[in-house]
Amino acid sequence: MKIKLGKLYLIPTTLGDNEPLEVLPISVKQAIDNIDTFIVENDKTARRFIKRISPEKSQPSLNMFHLNKFTDEADLPTFLHPCINGVDVGLLSEAGCPGVADPGADVVKIAHQKNIKVVPLVGPSSILMAIMSSGMNGQSFTFNGYLPIDKAERKAEIKRLERLSFEQNQSQIFIETPYRNNKMLEDLSAVLENNTDICVACDITLRTEFIKTQTANQWKKNKVDLHKRPTIFIIHKS
Repeated sequence: MKIKLGKLYLIPTTLGDNEPLEVLPISVKQAIDNIDTFIVENDKTARRFIKRISPEKSQPSLNMFHLNKFTDEADLPTFLHPCINGVDVGLLSEAGCPGVADPGADVVKIAHQKNIKVVPLVGPSSILMAIMSSGMNGQSFTFNGYLPIDKAERKAEIKRLERLSFEQNQSQIFIETPYRNNKMLEDLSAVLENNTDICVACDITLRTEFIKTQTANQWKKNKVDLHKRPTIFIIHKS
């Protein structure tokens, strides 16, 4: 008798230290309640999250595969062996949604190749929530990841994205290492044209949430402390 394949569940997490069910639907808890095998970036934080959302779950029974910068690419197919044997697996994000500015896309690709059903669950994406609340173009936008660290290269990239935004009517989204956020906003205010809009979306879904869109010229006059706070930056040149 042929074994029915298990499914790969893409399990979102919170964007900070708030109660999981404040921002996650009950379907996420139900999935975690029924899954014992997980693909995670960090064992400790993954177990902590699972315990918070499903405190009755037996931690010793959990089977964890680790997906991070130390993972050998050749090992990725083995993470889905439980699915081949009929067992559901959860791909758990470290923050937000798996595979979106987050490890996991390679595992999902392998799942498709092996005809394993991929089940994405609803959860907070800081990128989408930022563009939703920015007032910028939500029909055409690009997530650019991190900008260059080198000062000259960064300036050139900021100008390139501003030009692209104007030519394509496209919102340009990017992030920065949290301890360099303040410097990023300073650079944007200095490099962009005065009337170019900048959205700063910080601590999304948390009690300290701050979301503001104004021009580069206005940001020069109105400061905000973004140090070590998860932040999404969006620019749009009209």
